[in-house]
Amino acid sequence: MAVPMGESEKVALDRENGNSSDVSDDSFANPTGINDKALLRKLDLKLLPPLTILYLLSFLDRSNIGNAKLDGLTKDLNITGNQYLLTLTIYFVGYVLFEIPCNIVLKRTTPKFWLPTLMFVWGVVATLLGITQNFAGIVVARFFLGVTESGLFPGVVFYLSMWYKRTETHYRVALFFSAASLAGAFGGILAYGIGFMRGTAGLNGWRWIFILEGLLTVVVALISYLFIHNYPATAPFLTDHERSYIHARLKGDSDATNTEHFAWSNVTAALKDYKCWMYGLGFHTLSLPLYTLSLFLPTIINELGYKAAQAQLLTVPPYAVATILTVIVAILSERTKKRAPFILASTSLAIIGYIILLTAPRSKPGVSYLGTIFAAAGIYPSTAIVLSWPAANVSGQSKRATATAMTITIGNLGAVLGTQLYRPSTSPRWYLGHGFALGYLVANLANTGLLWVLLERENRAKVERKERGEGSGNDSDGGSVKSDEDVRFIFQT
Repeated sequence: MAVPMGESEKVALDRENGNSSDVSDDSFANPTGINDKALLRKLDLKLLPPLTILYLLSFLDRSNIGNAKLDGLTKDLNITGNQYLLTLTIYFVGYVLFEIPCNIVLKRTTPKFWLPTLMFVWGVVATLLGITQNFAGIVVARFFLGVTESGLFPGVVFYLSMWYKRTETHYRVALFFSAASLAGAFGGILAYGIGFMRGTAGLNGWRWIFILEGLLTVVVALISYLFIHNYPATAPFLTDHERSYIHARLKGDSDATNTEHFAWSNVTAALKDYKCWMYGLGFHTLSLPLYTLSLFLPTIINELGYKAAQAQLLTVPPYAVATILTVIVAILSERTKKRAPFILASTSLAIIGYIILLTAPRSKPGVSYLGTIFAAAGIYPSTAIVLSWPAANVSGQSKRATATAMTITIGNLGAVLGTQLYRPSTSPRWYLGHGFALGYLVANLANTGLLWVLLERENRAKVERKERGEGSGNDSDGGSVKSDEDVRFIFQT
């Protein structure tokens, strides 16, 4: 679970607004003439770059083991094919087990302290991967890498929901998530260059991949203490008028300005809400192809007949295309205020990619390579939308934090399964892994389509309730939205 706004910060907001817990958007006159678009650009420039860098390095440090494998990791440490799969699986075990505890610590501290601290620790662990001497050492390090990275993504998704309107959150989460595909492209280029350090200081190339990329994370973590901010009430780059304006623009849109104390009943509310489970299932059906592609892409390309160095570079184009499409789809989704249609379209593109991978003749590696581009170009945009959906559609801070944690946890169980599918015995066609990925993507279409229908049905019911006069008192007295059962809270579909 992620963290609601600190009580002291909300008190500060109340003071700035004359203890205005009941102030509505309509009553806010914006006397200083603050430009809404200019303020959003200011928030984007201050918040998104450091968060995106954090996630880029997080994804780089978890997936560079695929590049290290091509540079001699398994040969040097005498790791068998199935043992290598275990090193991939154990990361997600640590991630799933410690996601909630890590976010409880976030609740007890602040984003400005906790997010850079997590980054520093996982950077140290990632660096230590470069000096491990046996299979056991790799397994232990990968487990703790999962533990230390587990608090980042759900915390950031919730954090952004405390700054932006619901209709604005997806675009920002998508930009943040695009760092994952960018990390794939960046990782391939880095691995290719670092590979030439083979023999430096008596170390093989795979060790330098872990050491240099891990040290980069440590350095950036130390710098990020200066650039990660908490919440609007205490952000030093905002004026008092800007803080008040942010408070007013969020008040009628979400629960971001509410003072909500943690209660287990809110956690239970998420667990009882079928929609929260469907958001989790949406990510579950994408996480298997997402992580298997990011972890095995260098090997898949290598088995097409390309040399290791060529394979490192050939991982770049699929991720580059995925990054571009993730941003384009995010922009279109925000402008149309639609989610499900874009998931269905992007997932369908990925399905085409896996069909190509499963059916392309072995004699035509270029066709199979095209399949990897289609797969990446479809998986990443869909995942970005799915991960931001509960942040926009679940109200009640603790309930939303729980729903976000559920989405990531349920989703990563798919990754645990996926890491065991690309077994050496299924090389070079990888029918088992590609087949599971294809099946999961088809299941994603079914889940998304059903969720779309159910959300539209609930929205129609809310409109009917509002037409009967339900909730009219809230509109007149400026009451803020406290639950997604509120008739004013229309689900994004």
